[in-house]
Amino acid sequence: MRLESQVHARRRRGRDGQGGTALKSIQIVCPVFREEEVILSFHERLREAVIPLRARYTVSFLYVMDPSPDLTESILQQLAAADPEVEVMVMSRRFGHQAALIAGIDACRADAIVMLDSDGQHPPELIPSLVERWEGGAQIVQTLRKDGNETGLLKRTSSAMFYRLLSRIGSIELRGGAADYRLLDRKVIDVLRDELKERNVFLRGLVAWMGFNITFVEFEPLRRLHGASKYRPSILFNFALQGVSSFSKTPLRMCTMAGLLLSVLSVIAGVLMVIAYFLGNTAMPGWASLIAFISLLGGMQLFFMGIIGEYLGQVFDEVKGRPRYLVAKRYGSGAANIPINAVPGRVSSND
Repeated sequence: MRLESQVHARRRRGRDGQGGTALKSIQIVCPVFREEEVILSFHERLREAVIPLRARYTVSFLYVMDPSPDLTESILQQLAAADPEVEVMVMSRRFGHQAALIAGIDACRADAIVMLDSDGQHPPELIPSLVERWEGGAQIVQTLRKDGNETGLLKRTSSAMFYRLLSRIGSIELRGGAADYRLLDRKVIDVLRDELKERNVFLRGLVAWMGFNITFVEFEPLRRLHGASKYRPSILFNFALQGVSSFSKTPLRMCTMAGLLLSVLSVIAGVLMVIAYFLGNTAMPGWASLIAFISLLGGMQLFFMGIIGEYLGQVFDEVKGRPRYLVAKRYGSGAANIPINAVPGRVSSND
């Protein structure tokens, strides 16, 4: 492919002078949505952060953007035109943060990928440390977010509860504070792109589930460069629900156990009523409590049906087989060479 040829050409141009060994490549992938006020300053910080790596690696930047109602796309287009190391992919609609990261993984042809958010909370200055761990043999370098007072108490508490819950009932061990700021080796990239094709993606869980040689780096999030978080409480709730339903069958088993327990209690209650009848106690007091119990039982049934519905929804999405994202536009010197029909996302057109 032409993109791979371009990468190899860059390596040949970047000899390190020691035995003629070609430089390895690193691609930095950043999801973008409504960041017109900060994207230029963020890119400058990003370029400065990777300066220590340029003696050993060729570095490129890929911005994956959900369509924004502001000037973000125009700014990125100009940035890609001015900087040959910058490529931009614009989705056909808003597919979300996780789909943007998957699109970046599908398009990556480098030896390693670093993914981080473009709002400034993930410090780019940490990238050389991630690369150092990779050079030491780690195939996944996962960052752990250490929230301070800049994060609200409710968000800190709910986040900690979610990680503890998923680690306890799920099939993975997800470290508290795991963020979508990480480095992945080429081997891990290939597995994510070619083997793990599920449509509803919880990337933090998938990275933990794969195993490989993983190491962790803690960081303190910075203040957003501008504006507020695009994650509404409803999005965060759906994100947590996605994580639980993707990696745990415990909620379904809890429904089964609760149904079994209620059945046993119903049988016991029936036996006691028959005994009371034969003992001559024919009074039937407690209509209010009976109605309350029936209402409780009906509510539990609807709740359990909702849990089952979440899992059926996952199956429904997989059966439909729709792509996880569609790319509408591409900018940059190498963007036109991004493979069409990257598994399992697809590129719909090319500007």
